[in-house]
Amino acid sequence: MSEEDVITSGARLDIWARAIDDMRDIRFVRKELVLKGRNAEEELNLLSDIANEVDSLPGELVVGARLECPGKWLIGGVEHHMEQLFRVQAEVWQRQLLAVTLETFSDVWLTIDTRGREQLGVHAENAPRLQRVLKKASEVLGCGPTPGDENRYAVPVEGGFEDVRLHGPAYDDAWSTFEVPARSRRLRAPLPPSEDEYSEITEHPVYYLSVQDDKGQTLGYLWADGRENAAGFEPRTAVGERAFRAGRAWLLKLREAHRLGIPAADLLTWISGQPASHEAGHLVESVPQSSTSLDSLEELAGLW
Repeated sequence: MSEEDVITSGARLDIWARAIDDMRDIRFVRKELVLKGRNAEEELNLLSDIANEVDSLPGELVVGARLECPGKWLIGGVEHHMEQLFRVQAEVWQRQLLAVTLETFSDVWLTIDTRGREQLGVHAENAPRLQRVLKKASEVLGCGPTPGDENRYAVPVEGGFEDVRLHGPAYDDAWSTFEVPARSRRLRAPLPPSEDEYSEITEHPVYYLSVQDDKGQTLGYLWADGRENAAGFEPRTAVGERAFRAGRAWLLKLREAHRLGIPAADLLTWISGQPASHEAGHLVESVPQSSTSLDSLEELAGLW
């Protein structure tokens, strides 16, 4: 994938080994190994040492590896970056490679985006790059890919994804029906239940503040609407799980504000005066920006 200029440095690698006769028996685990690509020899030596350590373990094992790959795509010739563009997983049973799975977390390979809109130019720029990646992987592994199951957005085929315009998408407005609730569940699931919540929904324009980490990367958008006493956090999809972790920290701040009786109309002013944490990131603007709708802000967070 790096040869096709699709992934960037900073991939995160997890490796584990389990006993075949008892999958609960974890014999080896290493998590969050960051492959920066700055010193290839050093990283190859590290991986070689891990392979030797796993190979020395007694008994019959299943060995797995998961690689979370940041990457980039093109729109109008301009590069855009995503923290988790691909996930590659491999499993080895009794020292025989069983399966390699490639997943992607972007819709730039599709003729219709996840909001049901044609994007033929975006597809033309990016789909051939994915095709070349799949072809190269097939050459390395000695077999062609087996397409996965179709979902509400896409139909995988051997060379990438089918043009869903031929038959139409599986669902109308799949984004609002499925993706928005799924993002909300993912954001809120680790938090304890609370009655101190602003409404998550509004049909009115919203005001928002951008949130960045200490490296200047935008993690998401903190928003509020005074007319419906609504507020929330939209995590930026391209950043991956770090955006959701930051969002949970901000949701706890929102609960504090709600408990103090602060109306959503005053929320962004109040929260701008609160101390930020490393986990949450910091607010960028001193004056809130406006968005024509929450849907537009969700699109901003989900697209880039």
